[in-house]
Amino acid sequence: MSWLKDNDPIPGDCRSCDAIEQVIVPRARDLGGFEVRRALPSAQRQMIGPFIFFDQMGPAQFLSGQGIDVRPHPHIGLATVTYLFEGEMMHRDSLGSSLAIRPGEVNLMTAGRGIVHSERTAPDTRMSGQDMFGIQAWMALPKSHEESAPAFAHHDVSALPRLEGEGKRVRLIVGSLYGETSPAAFPHDCFYAEAVLAPGAILPLDPDYDERAVYLASGRVDIGGQTFEGGQLLVFKPGDRISILAETNARLMLLGGEPMDGPRHIWWNFVSSSQERIDSAKEDWRQGRFAIVPGDETEFIPLPENR
Repeated sequence: MSWLKDNDPIPGDCRSCDAIEQVIVPRARDLGGFEVRRALPSAQRQMIGPFIFFDQMGPAQFLSGQGIDVRPHPHIGLATVTYLFEGEMMHRDSLGSSLAIRPGEVNLMTAGRGIVHSERTAPDTRMSGQDMFGIQAWMALPKSHEESAPAFAHHDVSALPRLEGEGKRVRLIVGSLYGETSPAAFPHDCFYAEAVLAPGAILPLDPDYDERAVYLASGRVDIGGQTFEGGQLLVFKPGDRISILAETNARLMLLGGEPMDGPRHIWWNFVSSSQERIDSAKEDWRQGRFAIVPGDETEFIPLPENR
């Protein structure tokens, strides 16, 4: 489909700078030769819409024989969204789901009352080596869905709405934006999209949702005459229309939604509106009461006793 026509704000308008509420610089973590940058949660902000966890994975290069091995671990009260720019990762979960995710596809795993999954590099991919670059986000479920049945959905590239033209390409991952709705359903008003911009392209972001942010995965952009580099999460105030001008080739993740129905507790891999529910999940994992992952039954990540 063609790009949605609109009247963009004038680049360099100083009022656009006033619309930026926070600039969050992610914390870098080395996970055994694989770097992630964690933008959420941060000391400045717990959530943006339903988004409560946001990790940039890589970019990293795995040589032959190397790969990712995230052993089986549990989740409650959230949905995970895995989206890759480069590379491939094998997902398995306690529902019996087993498939690889590739660039431009979406894995949406809803933990609800409890799910266990693993993320690994498949043996054939490990032999050849690969580049890895992507985003993993967690979305807190509304209170009405925290104890829902776990579920898993995979959506191919062709299933996701795509708008392009005028030097910009947007792929909608979850929710609704720019008049389109993703088949990846989530029970709270939100949006999540990838935007790839050529130099000089202007991307508008309307105030359709109270909470909005842009994560700059790579490149350099101008907002209201101020320049921002890759590896920053820009959180906008509600009510103002934003104009993003690409100074270089740039890749952005657009995210946000309506405010959640109250704060959340987050501990390890558990998210809940109730601390007591997290405590019970901790004990369930300690006692082995979660389901196992078919095809990945021999290993697991122990409960972190020091947290």
